[in-house]
Amino acid sequence: MSEMRNGVDGRDDGWDHGVAGRPAPPNGEIWGHAPGSEEQIRFLHGPEARTTEFFRLLRIMAEFIRGFRRLHFVGPCVTVFGSARFEEDHRYYAMGREVGARLARHGFTVMTGGGPGIMEAANRGARDVGGRSIGCNIVLPVEQRPNPYLDDFITFRYFFVRKVMLVKYSYAFVALPGGFGTMDEVFETATLVQTGKILDFPLVLMGLDYWAPLMEFIRSRMIPEKTINPEDLTRMILTDDPDEAAHCVRQCAIDHFGLSYTPPVKKRWLLGER
Repeated sequence: MSEMRNGVDGRDDGWDHGVAGRPAPPNGEIWGHAPGSEEQIRFLHGPEARTTEFFRLLRIMAEFIRGFRRLHFVGPCVTVFGSARFEEDHRYYAMGREVGARLARHGFTVMTGGGPGIMEAANRGARDVGGRSIGCNIVLPVEQRPNPYLDDFITFRYFFVRKVMLVKYSYAFVALPGGFGTMDEVFETATLVQTGKILDFPLVLMGLDYWAPLMEFIRSRMIPEKTINPEDLTRMILTDDPDEAAHCVRQCAIDHFGLSYTPPVKKRWLLGER
């Protein structure tokens, strides 16, 4: 979940910001104080006033607490990743809808990023069969509206908080084709499993033709160069069959992690739970 900062707005502009004896950046800008920037962008600009950073930490902490309390009762989840750009008539949308339905039939809550495209498809599939459907939405410069197939959703300001929530409550992860965001989620999940930061949860990739070049790169370049171990690749399960994907998730959750179906935990109004 790391970010690289280079210059005032992330570009290599040749200025050594904030260092005594060096030339000031153009237009009177000061490192960490870019005029007119949004809160989420300013977060990565470097040191600001102590009080500013203290209150920012409080906002981040409040966002984590809000997410933990809101999602505490969602039940065992499977998170589905995928592009927001696929329309309803696309074959990957249909695939996402089918796998959402299969997961819900096995008793899992289907969790997504809450937006359109694959996220909508998976949530819609869960809703089709009476399953539970949850969204972790994100505030973006171009507004991403929650899709209409959510039983509940929560909107986050910070990507890193949202990504924690998408991982924290899930027993497995299903990734359909997507762009930079999906790739980020897939490789971050794989890294967390590889390094033991989370348990060996299944990571299912659907859309074999889409993922094939990436898998070939991993197989032919990363493994021979020893940047990963051969067993790291085996952690990824590739299939185009929604039934196979859902069965694999259920079998792993029950046999490997001992998941059992028990009555839901009761909410306590004294703790502000609803």
